[in-house]
Amino acid sequence: MTPRERFHETMRYGRPDRAPWWEEGLRDDVLDRWRAQGLAEDADLTSLFHYDRRERIELDLTPHEGSISSRLPDGWAEHVETWRSRDHVLELPIHRGLFLSLGAREWSSVETVLYRLADAPSQVREEMDIHADLSAHLAERVLSEVEVDFASFSEPIGGNDGPLISPAMYRDVVLASYRPVLDVLHRHGVETIVFCTYANARCLLPDILDAGFNCLWAIETETDAMDYRSLRQQFGRSLRLIGGIDLDCLRQDEAAIEREIKTKVPPLLADGGYIPVADARVRADIPYQRYVHYRRALERVMSGH
Repeated sequence: MTPRERFHETMRYGRPDRAPWWEEGLRDDVLDRWRAQGLAEDADLTSLFHYDRRERIELDLTPHEGSISSRLPDGWAEHVETWRSRDHVLELPIHRGLFLSLGAREWSSVETVLYRLADAPSQVREEMDIHADLSAHLAERVLSEVEVDFASFSEPIGGNDGPLISPAMYRDVVLASYRPVLDVLHRHGVETIVFCTYANARCLLPDILDAGFNCLWAIETETDAMDYRSLRQQFGRSLRLIGGIDLDCLRQDEAAIEREIKTKVPPLLADGGYIPVADARVRADIPYQRYVHYRRALERVMSGH
């Protein structure tokens, strides 16, 4: 199967030849550190770790004056032509979520957004509607020319104790504003719509599913509340899953890596609708040989060995 076929067969609970093998995200500083630890200068990581190729359409979602065309990647026509014959997975990141859309970057600006939500929620909803209108128009433009494999919404909404706003406020102010974007995605037949969140957003998941999302990618989770085995028990096949492997096991030892993979991955793979990958970007403090062991152990389990 091609990476694209494999992804769709997995998300449809079909019979892929195996689950997709995705890269966690390796920055240049990580690779520089690893080269000093034994990674060859000319190493092809895609071949070395058998990553399935995937690509993102990078749109300009920031609120400023500018036409829809100016927000598309440079060389748009050439991209479109290339993507028509691709065999890899193509992602459409289409919304940055509540706090990033409202300009929050550090705690002081997050605090400002929280006060605005408490004092003037209808005003915040109007602003979110403006962002959603931009995202909907961009989605319409992209999907009129390109068939993407999944769309994603980024939602850094809280910490390990839970989201910073109540489920009711999230439903009424945020999810309701996403409706036009989700309508465009559904109308164009985008089957997989991914909710990319951070830490513990479990109490929001019922409303997220009701809104039209059908896949969760939880990042940097450090709580049992977001254990994917528990989520699968609660939500069943209505919620597809990406991630779920605690990156912290790579900061421990090989036994911890084996334990994390062997206890979590096989039951989720058996259920289907699951792509195993570490739940955060790999940082430079993780040794190269530890990462190699993790990838080899993951590939063995995913191959049924």
